[in-house]
Amino acid sequence: MLTRKQHELLMFIHERIKETGVSPSFDEMKEALDLASKSGIHRLITALEERGFIRRLAHRARALEVVKLPEQATAQTRSRQPFRPDVIEGGGRPLAAEPANDTRELSVMGKIAAGTPIAAIEHEQARYPVPETMLGAGEHYMREIEGDSMIEAGILNGDLVIIKSVDTASSGEIVVALVEGEEATLKRLRKKGGSIALEPANRNYETRIFGPDQVEVQGKLVGLIRRYH
Repeated sequence: MLTRKQHELLMFIHERIKETGVSPSFDEMKEALDLASKSGIHRLITALEERGFIRRLAHRARALEVVKLPEQATAQTRSRQPFRPDVIEGGGRPLAAEPANDTRELSVMGKIAAGTPIAAIEHEQARYPVPETMLGAGEHYMREIEGDSMIEAGILNGDLVIIKSVDTASSGEIVVALVEGEEATLKRLRKKGGSIALEPANRNYETRIFGPDQVEVQGKLVGLIRRYH
């Protein structure tokens, strides 16, 4: 079952695609749903995608496709048997599929700077299976680290960080911060009076200070995956 906001966003996307042939922008969705930030839209889209109502189109920024509408979901579920694939190993013997709740596929939402901020990326570039034991409740996504400003926190260039979608964080937590609506960076958040500091974990970088209206928290770090090549 969809929440009211999820249903409202799904129908807005459906109607816009039907009228214009293209999906609405994040700003248009934010305005249509009267939300304060685009991070709320990101969470709604992720939830709709996980429930099979929409699909992000590869290699096209912000391109969405409506797969089904709520009134179609019940009928489709009744008429379709559960999909239980066999996995074939090298010798040709079928293996039983792993239990569905062992891993969860998360969207990799492009690279994020752990150094000088880079342009924010809001569309999915890949999907990556993550053990459920690394996740808790709530919606999550991933980003690939680019840069070395968080190396003293054990976060290296090329790492995949697991981010829980939130729009607030406590002082001292490592967060995805959207700076002045245009640049995404991974830093430790420090609240200092009426200011917000984005603190690196590398003595070669300086802490940057912003006003509270210049920084938007889009998630906080909950895990990390490192690939060795």
